[in-house]
Amino acid sequence: MVDIVLLALGEDSQCGCEGGACGTRTPILACRDALRTASAEVRTVVAHDDKEIDAALAALPEARVIVATAADGQLRAVIRRLVRMYAPAPSKRPEDLPGDRTIPDLPPIGVLPLGPDATDLATRLGLPRSPADVAAAVLGGNVRRLDLLRNDGGSVTLDGALIGGVTAGGTAGTYLARVEVDDAVLADGTEPVLVSVVANAARYATVDGLPLVTAPAMDDGVLDVAVAVPVASRRLFRRSRMEIQVRRAHGRAVAIHPRADLPFVDDGVEGTLTRKRSWWMERGAWGVYVP
Repeated sequence: MVDIVLLALGEDSQCGCEGGACGTRTPILACRDALRTASAEVRTVVAHDDKEIDAALAALPEARVIVATAADGQLRAVIRRLVRMYAPAPSKRPEDLPGDRTIPDLPPIGVLPLGPDATDLATRLGLPRSPADVAAAVLGGNVRRLDLLRNDGGSVTLDGALIGGVTAGGTAGTYLARVEVDDAVLADGTEPVLVSVVANAARYATVDGLPLVTAPAMDDGVLDVAVAVPVASRRLFRRSRMEIQVRRAHGRAVAIHPRADLPFVDDGVEGTLTRKRSWWMERGAWGVYVP
């Protein structure tokens, strides 16, 4: 008999959604019933904070966990706690850990989308959406490994981060920041930047019709970065015209050093970048159950 924990997140879990318990109960109950029909032992948990998420994840790896997600930020909140649970201290790094990884393979999880959002990560990954299909995938045990971005702020990014694009007051504006991808400098901190993107997948590949990163993939082992910079083009006998130059690079790590506080959105969760932030690639670190 397969033991399964069906985990939903509440309003205090810092997941980026609003309201009471995230999403609706109907898909969760339908998934639970489908699992029980297949003779699985199911425990439903609602977690409101990191401590309660940790308690639910403690069932791994003996039990399988399904995360009911109404927002990508919920999934990020769970993976962030998984990383904290499984990441070894630098002094206790396992000898068999690959050189480009700081964490071992995390136990796979199931993903149960709670809404019809056609732009969420589950849709972009082609994961099953109906409760019955999610239950079947988890019981089937087939796993797809995916890349993960860690950052020096103690969190993770599953899909991508959008830095700038608007001021703190909600209006469009430029900012100054140094952006480095491995050894490549995309912005040196002295020129205005409209927006920059750190991408593991395609959520922020295009912003306001402007293509930024091209063909990002969550299983290629590299992160993609783009910086949009306004540049005045000179034309003979005519007034110069402002154009947008997009600079792109991909690699294992990126560092963004803002010259002032800067709004950003990471996996749909808003925040403020107040100092240098670095992201780095953890190739194939997490996994999801797939048909």
